[in-house]
Amino acid sequence: MSNSPKTTPLVSDERNVWRWGLTPESEIWNGRFAMIGFLSVVLLEVFSGQGFLHFWGIF
Repeated sequence: MSNSPKTTPLVSDERNVWRWGLTPESEIWNGRFAMIGFLSVVLLEVFSGQGFLHFWGIF
């Protein structure tokens, strides 16, 4: 049994590790950044009293 090749698991136990590519860890970070972006847009609209598109001159 000592001749068997060593393999690394595809899914790591550490969910907060920064890894590149289409991995579960990168998708978790992508979701976190999306939540931060969404929250910042909502707070911008709440505190300014104007819509998000107003700052780009669209509306």
